[in-house]
Amino acid sequence: MNVVVKIGTTSVTDVHGAIDPTAVEKLCTEVAALRGAHHRVVVVSSGAISAGLPALGLSGARPTDLATLQAVSAVGQHRLMRVYEDALSRHGLVAGQVLLAPLDFVNRSQYLHARQTLGRLLDLGVVPVVNENDAVADDEIRFGDNDRLAALVAHLISADVLVLLTDTEGMFTADPRIDAEASLIDEIVEVDAALEAAAGSSSDARGSGGMASKLAAARIAAWSGVTAVIAGAARAGILQAAVNGEQGVGTVVRPRDRRLSARKLWIAFAVGSSGRITVDAGARDALIGSGRSLLPAGVVSAIGTFGLDDAVEVVGPDDQVFAKGLARHPVARVQEWAGRRSADLPTDTAPVIIHRDDMVVLTAT
Repeated sequence: MNVVVKIGTTSVTDVHGAIDPTAVEKLCTEVAALRGAHHRVVVVSSGAISAGLPALGLSGARPTDLATLQAVSAVGQHRLMRVYEDALSRHGLVAGQVLLAPLDFVNRSQYLHARQTLGRLLDLGVVPVVNENDAVADDEIRFGDNDRLAALVAHLISADVLVLLTDTEGMFTADPRIDAEASLIDEIVEVDAALEAAAGSSSDARGSGGMASKLAAARIAAWSGVTAVIAGAARAGILQAAVNGEQGVGTVVRPRDRRLSARKLWIAFAVGSSGRITVDAGARDALIGSGRSLLPAGVVSAIGTFGLDDAVEVVGPDDQVFAKGLARHPVARVQEWAGRRSADLPTDTAPVIIHRDDMVVLTAT
């Protein structure tokens, strides 16, 4: 079985931001147990930025400017890897550092290269330890958090299970820190926007995600055909329990039957939207039911700042988002062409607003 394990910053560092060797040792012991049961394991680990802060004498709130974050990451990444290398070596395992960038999932050749590299590392018995290449990441093109990265890695290696380890036992009906009546949600069949919004964000200055990002990652995994488990990093034997599908392991998000390609996953869940196109009921039905491209005749209106190849949301008459895609024309032209037939448009420009190859329908078909 292929397993991707993601552990967050708050689970691998202490309250001062330094890497906690005991936490890493626990994780690596459980990874070794999975390896002993003939599972192939990839670890996606946060903590580089947090680990670099004390080394540079920086304290207080996490920096927000990109240049400082990149510099801190460059200092902290090798410190993080050194702890993993030492912990895994005590179990006779070899750690391999893999730093990925978003374009590794968008560009077909880079995607295949990344898949080949990870696959070969696993074939050689290595435990890949993955992180975003924060030191050189473009502010406009980045994963944003390692939950999303882990979900994309799960797709990359055709994982069976994605385990998202955090500082809670899973997702609760309410915040258990302030609501004594909150109960664990054992299973989620479909992650929707309302559920993500209810999850909230990170409450710890060391982390960049939170339960909302865990659910967003679980949604990506579900569309990849991968079972996702959100569980507590501190629980003994949590990885084996997650892989075995034990009852009460945490919050289990079930996979969908339909598996998206890596590129469409990126369009649907990893690229921020730069605008919104509203279509009429006929166009909505054609896009959902027949897999058609979006033409100007079906467009009612367009808003935003999008240009060529920017991501846009597609909404129907009910103002509900049902698809997302890459625009083939800028917003001004879409506004100008809205509602017009293709025969009435200039013949020197293709009329397609969003091609079906660049669109993902996000609702049931």
